[in-house]
Amino acid sequence: MTDEEESGSETVPQGIEHGRSEFGHVSVLLKEAIDFLAIRRGGTYVDATLGAGGHGYEIARRLGPEGHLIGLDKDTRALHIARQRLTSPPAELKQDWPRITLLHSSFAEVGRHLPPDSVDGLLADLGLSSLQLADSARGFSFQAEGPLDMRMDPHGERTADQVVNHMREEDLANVIYEFGEERRSRRIARAIVRARPITTTAHLVKVLSAALRPMKSERIHPATRTFQAIRIFVNRELEDLQALMQSTPALLRKGGRLVIISFHSLEDRIVKDAVREGASQGLYRVLTKKPVTAQPEEIERNPRSRSAKLRAAERI
Repeated sequence: MTDEEESGSETVPQGIEHGRSEFGHVSVLLKEAIDFLAIRRGGTYVDATLGAGGHGYEIARRLGPEGHLIGLDKDTRALHIARQRLTSPPAELKQDWPRITLLHSSFAEVGRHLPPDSVDGLLADLGLSSLQLADSARGFSFQAEGPLDMRMDPHGERTADQVVNHMREEDLANVIYEFGEERRSRRIARAIVRARPITTTAHLVKVLSAALRPMKSERIHPATRTFQAIRIFVNRELEDLQALMQSTPALLRKGGRLVIISFHSLEDRIVKDAVREGASQGLYRVLTKKPVTAQPEEIERNPRSRSAKLRAAERI
């Protein structure tokens, strides 16, 4: 298993490739993602996990005025930041800037927004962004005190509080085991139930740290897998990813590219299986026999990129 790091997929680098340093972000595997998309000038491209717009900006600047970038994100704050970034291009690019459409939506619903055979490329950079982790009020980070929330969509129905304080012990253990790949899930669930009510992320971290003695082979914080599991469950991340992978073949035009960046084994397995299945059905040509990973220079600049795996395919 490759565990997610407690840092964002967009982080502050020493330099920024697209010159938009005022936003202070650069995206994981940016060059690799753009290369695999093989962007066609005048084409229609989807950034299914828009975030702060790092990948989206690099796509947009290659499309030209006849092109169209469609960005989706569950997070309304991220959409606000991306809108500022993508609707105010530098003066030298204004005459060459594509049409921009931004949607407050899960990528699971991309098939509802777009007609079949209409997209030249789709990119999804899964997981958390530094924007979400840095805001303690969102409750994503185990390194800061915050509410038990963890919703990517502020209007989402599930919250971390419902999972931590109201879920049956057996069900809680199953969530932690399935979505966190945590072997000590029963012990953790028992400790959480006994400590209820748990009021904040810091309180939950204290419970988890007390329940789990550090293992000699462990290099991660004892809260990592449980926080990951709760967040994935709250946001239905794996269900949404499966829906995206199912809908993408119908959306892509012939020669259109699919590029997915994942950060843990659960996501990567879904992507790998879906691409292989598509290839066996004659829908895809697989472009990455093995996942593409970050170079040492990127890992040094952004430690979270150590966990990133990129897979790509072409519609045939």
